[in-house]
Amino acid sequence: MKNVTDSFVSLGRWPSAGSFGFNTDILATNPINLSVVLGVLIFFGKGVLNDLLDNRKQRILSTIRNSEELRRRAIEQLERARARLRKVEMEADEYRMNGYSEIEREKANLINATSDSLEQLENYKNETLHFEQQRAINQVRQQVFQQALQGALGTLNSCLNSELHFRTINANIGILGAMEEITD
Repeated sequence: MKNVTDSFVSLGRWPSAGSFGFNTDILATNPINLSVVLGVLIFFGKGVLNDLLDNRKQRILSTIRNSEELRRRAIEQLERARARLRKVEMEADEYRMNGYSEIEREKANLINATSDSLEQLENYKNETLHFEQQRAINQVRQQVFQQALQGALGTLNSCLNSELHFRTINANIGILGAMEEITD
């Protein structure tokens, strides 16, 4: 450091061509030098500094505007999503309720159809039983009638002689003839 101050001190001893010279007193020259440098910087750098600050300000404002726009869009999307969610939830509730009521309706229809089918089967069973009973009764009647007829024919054949037989046939022919005249 001594070398640096010696060089300034040696500059101060140069012969000057008039009143021009260097002041080597650091305490006296620093505030003057600083004020000159600051004045030059403020005078010439004011435009550059203003331009830099204006650019920075514009970028910050632009970023804020973009952020606000993005925020507004995000809020709109959120509201649309919430509305869509509410709509889907309402539709889901509606489907759920309709599904439950449809299931209950189908259950009731199935129970009614099964009940109707059982009732029809019961009716068919009863009709079949009645039909089978009537058929059995008719078969028994036919067998009884045939046995009675065979017994009667056997009794008639043993009791009848030819003359009685001939008179019975003539009487039946007469009855049939009379029936024919009535129907004509």
